[in-house]
Amino acid sequence: MVASDEPRRALLLELLRAALEAVDGRRRTRLTLERLVVGRDGDAALWAVAIGKAASCMALGARDALGDRLERVLIITKDGHVDAEALEIPGGEIRESSHPIPDRRSLEAGARLLEFIGELPAGTRPLFLVSGGASSLAEVLMPGVSLEALRQLNEDGLAGGLAIETLNERRRRVSRIKGGRLASMLSGRRALALFVSDVAHDDPAVIGSGLLGPAAEGAGSDDVERIVIASLDDALEAVRARAAGLTASVQTERFSGAVDRLAVRFAHETVLGPMELRAWGGESTIRLPVSPGRGGRNQHLALAAARLIAGREDVFLLAAGTDGTDGPTDDAGALVDGETCARAAAAGFDVDDCLRCANSGAALAAAGDLVHTGPTGTNVGDLVVGLQLSASAARVWLHGRSGP
Repeated sequence: MVASDEPRRALLLELLRAALEAVDGRRRTRLTLERLVVGRDGDAALWAVAIGKAASCMALGARDALGDRLERVLIITKDGHVDAEALEIPGGEIRESSHPIPDRRSLEAGARLLEFIGELPAGTRPLFLVSGGASSLAEVLMPGVSLEALRQLNEDGLAGGLAIETLNERRRRVSRIKGGRLASMLSGRRALALFVSDVAHDDPAVIGSGLLGPAAEGAGSDDVERIVIASLDDALEAVRARAAGLTASVQTERFSGAVDRLAVRFAHETVLGPMELRAWGGESTIRLPVSPGRGGRNQHLALAAARLIAGREDVFLLAAGTDGTDGPTDDAGALVDGETCARAAAAGFDVDDCLRCANSGAALAAAGDLVHTGPTGTNVGDLVVGLQLSASAARVWLHGRSGP
């Protein structure tokens, strides 16, 4: 993420930074383990499994807190989401896997996960570090279910705009480790599971399709302590705190549903409301055409909103994924204004056509409005922030944040 000379863009990017810092997987894991484990369990050794987009950063947080007590770490994460420092963790093993559509590496990672658990020495406490993305990164399939069927399930759900809760339920039905089944495989062994939540209600039974959720009744004993260490609420609270000095409204109820409908809502509330700043958190859904172009749901939302604020000099809107990726792209999302559509048109892009073809990223790239953060070390869902403010007022705010 680079600084912007336009003060309102700089303001929104500053709020995004604050949100990401508040839910940083490494810091949150370290603080939690220092409070819960250090001094409580003596010198007992721990083995850790970190799964998800924030896995390598959460593993680093565990290493920061536990030092040599952390004897071995299995990290399963998305391609390109390995923090360089994680490569140096003693006893570490890293597997990069596929997201959002599982591939053969997902099955290999699932098999390795079961092997790792089977290798746990007696008296060694397992630590699980789970973040969003775990559903596709590691899998052990039910007998008779093929990789092709699993891929089709995920492709159909994502392309059809299926709500994540519904998709996760379908994933659990074909999995031997999701829906609390992995917890039952611990055979009553005392364990600790920390979660960076990207789902509504922050329910461990849903995060990662319930990879470390409670064991189903009758499936076996369960002595896993489960703690959500970071969530979208924390990110939104950080936006509220950092926006001090502005009249702001931060919605606590998570948004969901069709991306085009949400774009209309957010644009209208930003323009028509009395607040200078409005923030929302959640996850939209989008139905994809047969051959989608470049982009993700946040880029689509931003471009759809840009049509509605076209010509407004004082209105800006940011839509971004807190994991630093938006759909199959390497961009977190986009930051649009009243001239976005004009800039895209000047570069030869028809905004309406780009939205129809799910090619919002191409138009936004031409307009210079994509937001790129790189992997963030967290994943708590999507943030949308709307701003209605003059450039001079934004400069005053920024000056107040930075001091004389």
